[in-house]
Amino acid sequence: MGNPTHESSKAQGEGRLAAPIEAWFGARGVEPFAYQRRVWAAYAEGRSGLVHAPTGMGKTFGAWLGPVSEWMANNGGRDAHPAVPLQVLWLTPLRALSADLVRAMREPIEELGLPWSIEARTGDTTQSVRARQRERLPSALVTTPESLCVLLSQKDARKQLATVQCVVVDEWHELMSTKRGTQVELALARLRAWNPALRTWGLSATLGNLQEAMETLVGVPKEGALEAVLIAGDTKKKTRIETLVPSELERFPWSGHTGRRLVDRVIEAIDGAESTLLFCNTRSQVEIWFELLMSARPDWLGKVALHHGSLDRELREKVERGIREGRAKCCVCTSSLDLGVDFSPVDLVLQVGSPKGVARLLQRAGRSGHRPGATSTVIGVPTNAFELVEFAAARDAAEAERIEARCALKKPLDVLAQHVVTIALGGGFEAGALLEEVRGATSYAGLTEQEWTWVLDFVTRGGSALEAYPQFQRVDVDEDGRYVVKSQKIARLHRMAIGTINSDMQMSVRWAPGKGRGGEALGFVEESFIARIAPGMTFRLSGRLLKLERVRDMVAYVSKATKSRGIVPRWGGGTSPLSTMLAHAVRARVEAAQRGVYDGPEMEAVRPILELQKEWSTLPGPGDLLIELTKSSMGHHAFLFPFEARAVHEGLGAVMALRLTRMQECSVNVTSNDYGFELLANVELPSDADTWRALLSADGLLEDMLGCLNTDQLARRRFRDIARVAGLIHPGYPGKGGRRARELNASSQLFFEVLSEFDPGNLLLDQARREVLSEQLEVTRLQAALEEIGRQRMVIMRCAQPTPMAFPLFAESLRTQSLSSEGWSTRVQRMVVELEAAAGSGFTTEAPRTQR
Repeated sequence: MGNPTHESSKAQGEGRLAAPIEAWFGARGVEPFAYQRRVWAAYAEGRSGLVHAPTGMGKTFGAWLGPVSEWMANNGGRDAHPAVPLQVLWLTPLRALSADLVRAMREPIEELGLPWSIEARTGDTTQSVRARQRERLPSALVTTPESLCVLLSQKDARKQLATVQCVVVDEWHELMSTKRGTQVELALARLRAWNPALRTWGLSATLGNLQEAMETLVGVPKEGALEAVLIAGDTKKKTRIETLVPSELERFPWSGHTGRRLVDRVIEAIDGAESTLLFCNTRSQVEIWFELLMSARPDWLGKVALHHGSLDRELREKVERGIREGRAKCCVCTSSLDLGVDFSPVDLVLQVGSPKGVARLLQRAGRSGHRPGATSTVIGVPTNAFELVEFAAARDAAEAERIEARCALKKPLDVLAQHVVTIALGGGFEAGALLEEVRGATSYAGLTEQEWTWVLDFVTRGGSALEAYPQFQRVDVDEDGRYVVKSQKIARLHRMAIGTINSDMQMSVRWAPGKGRGGEALGFVEESFIARIAPGMTFRLSGRLLKLERVRDMVAYVSKATKSRGIVPRWGGGTSPLSTMLAHAVRARVEAAQRGVYDGPEMEAVRPILELQKEWSTLPGPGDLLIELTKSSMGHHAFLFPFEARAVHEGLGAVMALRLTRMQECSVNVTSNDYGFELLANVELPSDADTWRALLSADGLLEDMLGCLNTDQLARRRFRDIARVAGLIHPGYPGKGGRRARELNASSQLFFEVLSEFDPGNLLLDQARREVLSEQLEVTRLQAALEEIGRQRMVIMRCAQPTPMAFPLFAESLRTQSLSSEGWSTRVQRMVVELEAAAGSGFTTEAPRTQR
């Protein structure tokens, strides 16, 4: 698509649409935005590009009406054809968004009387609709990456998709840094091979690295192709970010809270708005907050809903309709409502707990005021005192437009192996031609001949370790040298397994026969949760208190419980670390407090806590690394505060622990959070800067990471997902209950061991180890953090007890220490009382040692 550059005067013309469409805008009293006209002009010239504009500013029409207008100009207007063949593929990351997109796209088509059909095709599409689409696809198809790949796997895929003129990738920022994004890149490379003039347009609202995002989307430029364009919205979306500041704050904050102390203030805010989305960071928190609101305001029954990814699809769609139609006063939700859905009645967003990222906060804020010219309003609901600092820092970063970047993956071979089988199914391929095509995808531009040969060997004979097993010989080479799939069983299994989304095994939750609406689905919980409870025990799901009746296959049958309390399920993958961008913004706020600057209501509220921190220890200034040393009945503690986010601190803590045990015989426990980490040892820890500087050296980081963590076990876990994507293991047949998590684990473990012993050069093993280092352990970020620490001053403080900054780490470390029969929460609360007493006594400490 050419070398991408920012749009400029190269986009010729005024971006005028076909006269009937211009008249349609005029009849509505609407003048298109200037940026929309630039998109239409670029499209008319044959260009691809990326549209970056705030939520609710018309990106959908900006991408949609260009192809429609071009067809009208080329085909004589409205009545030229009784039915228009497929022109536009519209990819969305969430199938739940497809209905809204179809509705928005149909509006101008129906009012203009055009012979275009617009339909969706996702995993939820009925068999009758699928059958009709097999005969003839609509004029515009809204689909997901997975469903597009299923289309590509059909033998007549080229004929079916030959007329596509444009592919629009919605919410590209959500896809590009994932394997689903890589899957999209490969699918687009296939479509461009069939139609080199194909135009690709991405839509994005919150993204820091726009140029890289566009280059990834449009693929490796071909000689003579038109340059792609990056088009930004004309005006910035007005976003108001505020925080509910508690009237009282604990001077020694600790985790484990839900923000329930602010429930009355939250209800007051909801009462003052027309419609509110209350975002929580986890599905468990959604269930808890729904119960809090219902307990406080039972008169809101039927007006307050909840929405998260583990609820049944029909329940979610019912909630979405209620919000869209203005019938819901409030919806308590997770990231399941982050994207795309147009909820015009919503005029307020509440965020419970730190958003953990600037882009996430802005994305959620954009759910309110979802229309041009409206102001988006988000109010933060802190669950502990330090989250006040995070909300203030997030506002700073948002105002300065410092948004997190998303980086594309590099050559994931499990995705490529799956794609190769898909293309072999979809009419077959010649090896050399497909290699050239694959290298047209940005993520695979550097694919080597050796890697390509390995992939072909893997899909044709299973590699050297599996060549004796026919089920792994999925692709055959016919007499013409084309790679094809001949086995109908392999074809069926592959199509059912297409996709890269991996998650913990889910069990369906349904009403037991004769209980409630017998057999009706309520949602999903993880298999591991159901395994921990027995029939007769109660739990909460979809805002209901349920009693487990029995488990059969992968279904948990329940009835309505009569008890007042129940366990709230905990779903995996619910927590997120602070982003690097937000962590640095928090650090800037702390450095300002060190100078005595407390701008804004959040910082004024937290001022007594930070002043106590300075009294008992200090706050790190620019270029400082604060290290606090203290002793307790548990042992010797060192608290280090690099402010590099939890993911980095976990790795740093593990490396520091290993290096300490090399220095002297000792045992070391590590606890981490987003601000720093704690080392708890049974011997006295170093108190001089030189020793700490040696411990924190960037030299030998990779070797020490491999030495201090069970990277083999981590790679085994990662390999399970890779093996599923690559086609080595299969999750089971739809409607047959699926395979249990332990069965999939056993299969992947067996493959890992067999390949390690008999095919140690298997590139999927290498990929598992690389993913552990780069994504799970984030070695690159660790290296950068240690290099930065190497330039910092060591500020070492001896403290008589944990300071306000250290206490959250200290409290968390108590969870793993079996030193008392008291419950964890009870013990933490008792320590808070003791520290408050010490703070009231005016205790001071020695002056800080600032050492280089």
